[in-house]
Amino acid sequence: MAEDICFFNKDTLIIKPSKKSPVLLRMIVLVFAMICGLYICSICVKQINTRAKTKFINIEVIERNCHDYGIDQSQIPSLHYPRPETFSRSECTCSPVRFFAILSMQRSGSGWFETLLNSHVNVSSNGEIFSVKDRRDNISEIVKTLDRVYNLDWFSSASKNECLAAVGFKWMLNQGLMEHHTEIVKYFNSRGVSVIFLFRRNLLRRMVSMLGNSYDRYAKLLNGTHKSHVHSQEEADTLSKYKPTINSTSLMSDLKQMELTVAKALAYFSSSRHIILFYEDLIKNRTKLVDVQEFLGLPQMDLTSRQVKIHNGPLSEHIKNWEDVNKTLRGTTYESFLLSDY
Repeated sequence: MAEDICFFNKDTLIIKPSKKSPVLLRMIVLVFAMICGLYICSICVKQINTRAKTKFINIEVIERNCHDYGIDQSQIPSLHYPRPETFSRSECTCSPVRFFAILSMQRSGSGWFETLLNSHVNVSSNGEIFSVKDRRDNISEIVKTLDRVYNLDWFSSASKNECLAAVGFKWMLNQGLMEHHTEIVKYFNSRGVSVIFLFRRNLLRRMVSMLGNSYDRYAKLLNGTHKSHVHSQEEADTLSKYKPTINSTSLMSDLKQMELTVAKALAYFSSSRHIILFYEDLIKNRTKLVDVQEFLGLPQMDLTSRQVKIHNGPLSEHIKNWEDVNKTLRGTTYESFLLSDY
């Protein structure tokens, strides 16, 4: 055994250690490095997968929160979750909002009806915005104005501090609506705008109200101020003292023309999501307001208005040439207008 590890030279004993292979050592180091590398890589991959999965789950929760309202799926096209540029209330970003437009004719109760809607904390109806001619000059200006309203970038006295559930305005039939009805219907349907038709059955009373309001624009009976709507019985009594003279010769054709205009509007916008209301029904039956709130998907509330009706009582007290009007309409399809109190 001693012969394997030593030899004698001139009486001297020299011991030499056995040599290990350097290739074996390198292999051991390489294997160790590979094992450590694989372990580190596996930890990194797990962390990346965990982060990606967490982000995906968060997105899922946000989407579910914004749509989990138990609403009939058929109503989804008329619901919106707008991201306005100037209307920045982040707590309302997941509150569903319906867009609406009140289509009506002057002196048909639309002003009173709009005050009822605006008494709801979640409704903003912005008035007769197309009374300004520049906004209805052409369809481009009309669309631009509509976009401002429905992007919640239109501020008026109707703007609320609560999260909005319905946003809209009122639009008279003679304010560019009928002329551009084809394009407007397409816009309404593409943006899910719900239409509220509001008309007056008794067109003779509407005519009396129109003539009285037109007269007061120049007479300014209320201390030199013109008011289309009043909030006290004293003001209503002052305005109702004026008795207009109605042209009995053209009365029948005027009433027929009003009826035709209403029929055209209903036909033009029949493809839109809509509800049809009459002023007389709202006056007599307040449950109609429940139907309106359901139509707009609103939390139910008691709606109120401070407006006071101007022309109360029988029409014979409000028309100067009553006998002529009475004679003209007796025995016609419009005879009922003579007796109705609304």
